[in-house]
Amino acid sequence: MKTNLDHVDALLQLDNTGLFEATANYHTWITEGYSQAKALEVSKLPGKIDEIVICSVGGGPVASLVQVKSLLFDEIKVPVILSQAYTMPAYVDADSIVFIVNYSGGSEEVVSAYHHAITTGATIVVLTAGGKAKELAEQNGHLLFQLPAGKIPRIISTSHVLVPMLVILHAMGLISDPKQGIIETISLMEQLAAAYAPQTVLADNEAKQIAAEMDGLIPVVYGTLPFTDAVAVRYKNQLAEVSKLMAFCNAMSGLHHDEANGWDADSVMLRQFHFTLIHDEEDLEPMGRRLKATREVLASRAGAVRQITSTGSSRLARMCSLTYLIDHVTLYLAFIRGINPSQGTALNEFRKRFNS
Repeated sequence: MKTNLDHVDALLQLDNTGLFEATANYHTWITEGYSQAKALEVSKLPGKIDEIVICSVGGGPVASLVQVKSLLFDEIKVPVILSQAYTMPAYVDADSIVFIVNYSGGSEEVVSAYHHAITTGATIVVLTAGGKAKELAEQNGHLLFQLPAGKIPRIISTSHVLVPMLVILHAMGLISDPKQGIIETISLMEQLAAAYAPQTVLADNEAKQIAAEMDGLIPVVYGTLPFTDAVAVRYKNQLAEVSKLMAFCNAMSGLHHDEANGWDADSVMLRQFHFTLIHDEEDLEPMGRRLKATREVLASRAGAVRQITSTGSSRLARMCSLTYLIDHVTLYLAFIRGINPSQGTALNEFRKRFNS
């Protein structure tokens, strides 16, 4: 039975782990994470740096790490690379920075990669709540950012992963001070909280409107390079983790050279898809034309097409305005179907079989 998104009591009853409240408090989490990060004693880099390698698993944290790359694409002078393998790439050495990011500190891929990273002589920074990762950081004297215990990782991935990484990179002398963007983001998240809250009716609530429109369809999310592609990754991951839906994402302009051929799929099949196009003020003029043309082509073919647009001044605030919207959308998309976003069975079944 479907849940009426304007029945606040029904929504709050389904939300028995307080996800609405936790999401509404993003501004508080960011304030906390920023304050904690500023208190770190970050050592000067030993010399030149050739690359930054970020090692992590988990939808929320990984999306935040991709956002670091997108935010800094035209500022940071070295490549930022995400690695999710059990070992470090061959190029990692004493001229590399390796960020180990793992909430539990016990994910076997990350712990294995951490052991390997130690042997390379790389500068290592660890963000974790505990486990083996924390133990290794303390044993080896690596910079440790303590993640708060008892939280859902995706809820604090902006406040305690994205923001601290920006602060640390600034302290290392690799990027400019992110202070103004962080301050604006805190203010903007607080302003947007009421707009997406359960008490705000569907007619005035963009997050509810998108969830209602997407319900029953297969989500496909398109961002643009080099910025909103990271938001598309976050959207896909949240749709899986929170809404319990398979979803897909890609980025322009690459998708227009291969994936767009799939738009010729059988019309009955294509009408089962909901396309989200992500727009930001920094999109180059050709990207704006691509977004417009994509929307026009898909309008008569897909089940639904929706464009979402960032708000805010700084790049960080605009990116977070998008992630804040989609985090609410994915909650409503779970609740409209009567699903608890905090529970799941398939992943637990996989882990049981894998670890047996």
